[in-house]
Amino acid sequence: MIPRVHARGTRTIGLLHYLYGPGTHEEHVDPHLVAAWDGLAPDPGRDPGSTYGDLQRLLDQPVMALPESRRPAEHVWHLSVRAAPEDPILSDEQWGEIARRMVTATGIAPDGDDAACRWAAVRHADDHIHIIATIVREDGRQARLRQDGKRSHAEARKIEIDYGLRRLHVGDGTAAQRPTSAERHKAEREGRERTAREELRETVRHAVAGTASTDEFFDRLAAAGLLIRKRVAPSGDLLGYKVALPDDRNKDGEPVFYSGSKLAPDLSLPRISERWTLPADPASSDGSEPEQPALPDVTGPAFARRRATSATWQALLIIDHGDDGTAAAHITAAGEILDALAKTSAAHTRAELREAAFVFERASRSHVKAVRGHDRALRQAARDLVRSGPALGRGEDGATTAMLIDMAFFLAIAAANWHAKREHAQQAAAAQQAAEHLRAAYETAAAQPMATLRQRGQRLTPRVRQRQAELLQQVLPDLAERVRAEAGWAALVATLDDVRKAGHDPAVLLTDAARRRELDSADSISEVLVWRLRRSAHLLALPASPNKTATPGTRLTAPPAPATRPANSAVTDPSRRR
Repeated sequence: MIPRVHARGTRTIGLLHYLYGPGTHEEHVDPHLVAAWDGLAPDPGRDPGSTYGDLQRLLDQPVMALPESRRPAEHVWHLSVRAAPEDPILSDEQWGEIARRMVTATGIAPDGDDAACRWAAVRHADDHIHIIATIVREDGRQARLRQDGKRSHAEARKIEIDYGLRRLHVGDGTAAQRPTSAERHKAEREGRERTAREELRETVRHAVAGTASTDEFFDRLAAAGLLIRKRVAPSGDLLGYKVALPDDRNKDGEPVFYSGSKLAPDLSLPRISERWTLPADPASSDGSEPEQPALPDVTGPAFARRRATSATWQALLIIDHGDDGTAAAHITAAGEILDALAKTSAAHTRAELREAAFVFERASRSHVKAVRGHDRALRQAARDLVRSGPALGRGEDGATTAMLIDMAFFLAIAAANWHAKREHAQQAAAAQQAAEHLRAAYETAAAQPMATLRQRGQRLTPRVRQRQAELLQQVLPDLAERVRAEAGWAALVATLDDVRKAGHDPAVLLTDAARRRELDSADSISEVLVWRLRRSAHLLALPASPNKTATPGTRLTAPPAPATRPANSAVTDPSRRR
């Protein structure tokens, strides 16, 4: 159940005309009272002898009784209460009781207060009501309405329990502003998938991903086709910005601009600029800088994805084991990785990755202050992804994309666990939802490279396949039979053979891969082991076919993967993803 306290109004009659009227899209059906301060209050919706003016005069009576100099200009209080889409349709009596609980909780009409404000609850749809009240009490004093929005949400959580409704998560004030009903209706009229505010938020986030300066940020906004207005101080310093979609216009034909802070709290220019601030010597959670392997310049999408996979792994460790400020910075930077990945993804994974980035945005903000600078490897990886350009959905590009999505899934789960432990319910739910989209994207991205690896494994000689089966029995005796029965067993055989040919000891790496996270609950143990081995052995995600000649310079290897993984997820078990 979602309550919303609207901006105060000046005209009671104007709001009544809207509540009892047809609505902007004829969506209001059978408007009528379900409750009021007085059981005999006139209902112009059901009583043909009553008018809007009759109800307005009674509601305004305490206001008009005051001397004109003491009447508050904005005396009309307005609260809407909406049920979740999956909730059952409530009766008028139930909505009436909910209205009484809301005016009691918010301070409009405390229980047992005979001098409280006058109010009325109007229902014009199955799933919500509107409560209108005048804030002057019967005794001439103004109602004490401090934190009325917070109180309405607290009461909504109790109502959900009492009525068996969907339990929504408690907010902490860090969420981006929701689109208004007018914005949603406008998007529907214009055939937009999302409102202008949401489109702009997504575009600005993509522009932020991996940026290193103000100029680069604005260059990306311009390249994305947005209209930009900059707010400049008399000294010449840049104070802020506003953006608009070229085709989003108001009734006068002018572009509708939104400031960064109106898109999301962390998209104001000062908050974005914090990402470009690096400490002199950022340290890891144990006081030392995490060792980062030397990497050459990015030469293409595949290498950018390998580099991002390594950075994502380091971030996962820090989120699990670092201090709160550093972990919060890495979770925010993880959002930039997802934004960059969505922006550069191939068509067949783009929709799921875009949704993953869109919902993870909520997980990237909390009241825990991010300590910037320690996330520079992750932000650089996001920058590399953007600079390397779009990736193909096949070959090494497609395989490294699957590898990165696989690691991003673990990172989303780690973020969900981190938020859940700190009782950040909305953020934990958002990270978990992002993980589900990443799961779907992985399954799409991994289909072709895993099929290729399986084919390579099936072409190996019986002697080689037998050798790998014996190795598996030696390292994982309890799981060997199950692994050999999986569709991914042939891909694991090919990978173990690649590990040997690359000069590694397959037994050592397989033992290490099996220790990184328990395997009993994995849907496909073989597939999990394939990616772990290919990362730790620095192998190409998808080697060239034997009958093809590799392009010079394509055998770039990934940085070494750490030897250990964090403990299992408390929110969900990541190994169940495949």
